[in-house]
Amino acid sequence: MKNLLILFTLLFISAQAFAQNGEDKLGSWHMYFGTNKLSEKWSLHTEAQLRYYENGKNFNQLLLRTGANYHINENAIATLGYGHITTDGTFEEFTDEINSIEHRIFEQFILKNQVGEFNFEHRYRLEQRFIDFGDRNDTQHRARYRLQVTLPLTDIFFLNFYDEIFLNLQDEVFGQNRLYGALGINITHNLSTQVGYLKNHFPSAHYDRLQIAVFYNPDLSNLFKKNGQD
Repeated sequence: MKNLLILFTLLFISAQAFAQNGEDKLGSWHMYFGTNKLSEKWSLHTEAQLRYYENGKNFNQLLLRTGANYHINENAIATLGYGHITTDGTFEEFTDEINSIEHRIFEQFILKNQVGEFNFEHRYRLEQRFIDFGDRNDTQHRARYRLQVTLPLTDIFFLNFYDEIFLNLQDEVFGQNRLYGALGINITHNLSTQVGYLKNHFPSAHYDRLQIAVFYNPDLSNLFKKNGQD
């Protein structure tokens, strides 16, 4: 336990030391993710993210996302979903940026495998983005790939890492890259939390973000069965 606390402290100090974001401040993302089981083959994805340019202040983005998951087997999941994103692009050094509202459709495929103690997850995602900038509308398409690795430390604590690349399917190909590391805690069998650091690299900017996430995956299948019997 002592070693875990030391590791987390070093992670947080490193995030503070290398922060070079908008502008030279450590921003924060506050997130909720849910996989709500409906049956053996189907579940509902729910997600909400509140993102700030600075730690807990100076609003940047609200992201709400949902989707229908089809569980091909325990290691393969296909998803069709929708996202609503409100972005405030204005910041002290971004005087030319404007606010936007985005409607996003996405298709996703997840593959999982295990090597020794390490749990790997490969996430492939396509996105169709319909963005309203106020004075004009734009349609964009992009592909994303995320490799995630989870290492259990005990029954309660675990480490989580991922790297995700975003590729535009128009104009400049490289969109961004996200590198993430976190300490996770299993609170119950379907509730966990993670506190970590994200390095978000764009072609012309680098952002450092503290991430605080809650994952809640309830089993609602029995509820639906009971309603079907009434």
